[in-house]
Amino acid sequence: MSRPEQWERSAQVDDSPNLPDWLQPVAEAARGMHVDDITRFAPEHGQGRPAAVLVLFGDTPDLLLIQRAHDLRSHSGQPAFPGGAVEPQDDGPRAAAVREAVEETGVDARGIEVFGQLPDLSLPVTGYVVTPVLAWWRQPSAVFAADPREVMSVHRVAIADLVNPENRCRIRHPSGYVGPAFLVQNMVVWGFTAGIIAGILERAGWAQPWDASRVIPLDVGA
Repeated sequence: MSRPEQWERSAQVDDSPNLPDWLQPVAEAARGMHVDDITRFAPEHGQGRPAAVLVLFGDTPDLLLIQRAHDLRSHSGQPAFPGGAVEPQDDGPRAAAVREAVEETGVDARGIEVFGQLPDLSLPVTGYVVTPVLAWWRQPSAVFAADPREVMSVHRVAIADLVNPENRCRIRHPSGYVGPAFLVQNMVVWGFTAGIIAGILERAGWAQPWDASRVIPLDVGA
């Protein structure tokens, strides 16, 4: 897929999405989200390769995350949303995000209801511009590491664990980067993925007060 001439700087949420009551705050919060609510890396005009990730909310309530395989060239071993490059056969980032989730986790696409997307976000380390696609897991299905070459494990992470102040901290990368992180299911969720989660929790009014002075060093193998 060719890159758009102009990246989206604000979110797009469908009118009157068919969502459970508990998920409505996410849709309402997303309507007003802009790039700088999530990251300082706004995409440059005409630069970057399109990609998409699926931010899939399940009925626990929870979020679907994968842990990437340790032998990948980039983001090895890192927790992330399912996703990847937007391919020529994809009908835009929404279709790409769902396709990638199916390929990586075996999720049944028939149970997924996409209801919007966040602003396009630059991921400088890879050269991608990523569209986070918001979806409701209307009919949950079994998930697993469907592509072991790329995915080590698949996790349904409870929203309650993500908002628990004991599981929140900031991470310091050896490069000097410091950003939000979540310590859940024996994983350190940080970087791009943690920034999206933190932005959604804050804007939806779900976040609880936590100790932002708690900064831990990132194991370079994490």
